[in-house]
Amino acid sequence: MSRAAVFGTGSWGTTFAMILAEAGTSTTLWGRRAEVVDAINETRENPEYLPGTRLPDTIRATTDPAEAMDGADFVVLAVPSQTLRANLQVWKHHIPPEAVLVSLMKGVELGTCRRMSEVVCEVAEVPERRVAVISGPNLVPELAQRQPAAAVIACSDEEVAARLQEACHLPWFRTYTNPDVVGVELGGAVKNVIALAVGVAAGMGLGDNVRATLMTRGLAEIARLGAVLGADQHTFAGLAGMGDLVATCTSPLSRNRTFGENLGRGMTMAEVVAATKQTAEGVKSCESVLELARKHDVEMPITEVVVGVVHDGMTPGEAAVLLMSRTPKPERYGV
Repeated sequence: MSRAAVFGTGSWGTTFAMILAEAGTSTTLWGRRAEVVDAINETRENPEYLPGTRLPDTIRATTDPAEAMDGADFVVLAVPSQTLRANLQVWKHHIPPEAVLVSLMKGVELGTCRRMSEVVCEVAEVPERRVAVISGPNLVPELAQRQPAAAVIACSDEEVAARLQEACHLPWFRTYTNPDVVGVELGGAVKNVIALAVGVAAGMGLGDNVRATLMTRGLAEIARLGAVLGADQHTFAGLAGMGDLVATCTSPLSRNRTFGENLGRGMTMAEVVAATKQTAEGVKSCESVLELARKHDVEMPITEVVVGVVHDGMTPGEAAVLLMSRTPKPERYGV
């Protein structure tokens, strides 16, 4: 039987621990706060982040990272992306010698513009073959109800990807493997930024034509950035690209879309942040995504206006005008 340690008791970390345990993987869940850990052990529920969802009796929770990682084949990282580096510096000494590190995070690090797998390799000092990424259209409230869903496991080592695939396989949760770590991570990170833009448009009362345009042009931005970074363009037509983008941009369950929608309705940033219980990764990652694009001379106009609205005081109305008034360029087929 495989063993897994899941670091992070937020909604996604807790849900993925549930998936692993139900798939027959021995699973320990690490949490920073003792009250959350105690509640999971005593009531089989995470009352703060996943209320009403019964967790398997086989899940153990702890605040001790060494205990969580003891004998783990997979160390799953499910913390906010901008906290990964600092957390991993503390945890890395407990990582078992051959354990695979699995990233559930969808972000690009501020300051370095590194993808999460790059941060893991650097800080934990492990080779790429020992790092895997899971991404796709995985809205947690639906998964918590065990509704059918699919995801992508990306790893440069096909054998590692296959082992992780087996460790989380369920009749209602299907995973596909893909060696394109770059493309899978970019799709997961940048779609949050596009979802903010779609949310703003929805909050302004704009219709489906605008939302469809933003999603399609957003996918083009993701693909352009992926092309210069060596991603496989086919990845963006799959679950980790288009699939995740559609779910995140259209669902009221999406944190990033909801965050943008509140901005579009006229709430201030401070008001929206106060009303948002969990991390909307695109809010911080939009800056690092834009910096990464500029480093590689890639045009990402939707990302630019999202940064403007979220960080630079631009109004949603000004953002709409700026996007629509851009000088047309010869782009075939609207892509």
